[in-house]
Amino acid sequence: MAETQPPAGAGLLTVRRIHRRDLNRVWEFLKLSFREVNRETVEYQRPRSKKRFLEVYEEEGIEQLLFVIARGGREEICGYAECAFAVTGTDNWMNERYFRSREMRPLFVEELAVHPEHQGRGIGAFMLDQLEHLARLRGCTHLVLEVAENNQHALSFYRRRHFQKLDAAIFMAKRITMDAELLPPRPMKTPKEPPAEAPGASPKRPRKKAPTDGSAG
Repeated sequence: MAETQPPAGAGLLTVRRIHRRDLNRVWEFLKLSFREVNRETVEYQRPRSKKRFLEVYEEEGIEQLLFVIARGGREEICGYAECAFAVTGTDNWMNERYFRSREMRPLFVEELAVHPEHQGRGIGAFMLDQLEHLARLRGCTHLVLEVAENNQHALSFYRRRHFQKLDAAIFMAKRITMDAELLPPRPMKTPKEPPAEAPGASPKRPRKKAPTDGSAG
């Protein structure tokens, strides 16, 4: 179990591996941590379901780490990290050949979450230090992770720690101009009034039609 010494009164930040008894509590922590992000991003951040989260615990080759602070005799979860040393899952879109062709041996960071109330206290930096330490011990050359492009807070955090963008997909959209199926309301024309007659003019008599048999009338 690794520890980092905080200033006096700040609490002791400790990292340990997850236990089965932690699963329900960690799931609730993840829902809270990603609530605001998931409202603003096209793709839901992992894990997408509790079922999948519980399956991850049973899979080989995945590290699930908890970062906790001891308060009043009990642990308070303030961070969670999940990483894998190989591409995992049948629905994973990661292209392993991309990394092999560049002689990269990645540690894939599947999840990195800090409690909203504990952000800005150095927890995220400690989590990355721990993951980089694991990667170095396992002979990995890179940390690789996914982040939403509109999550400016997370992007700034990773860029300050020298993460660089890979050749990855970007969600794109184009607005289509749509015409309504029903035409909009249209103003009706004003009825035309018959022309007014000049004063003193006698009404015109209708002309007689000429006979069609050639006889005079």
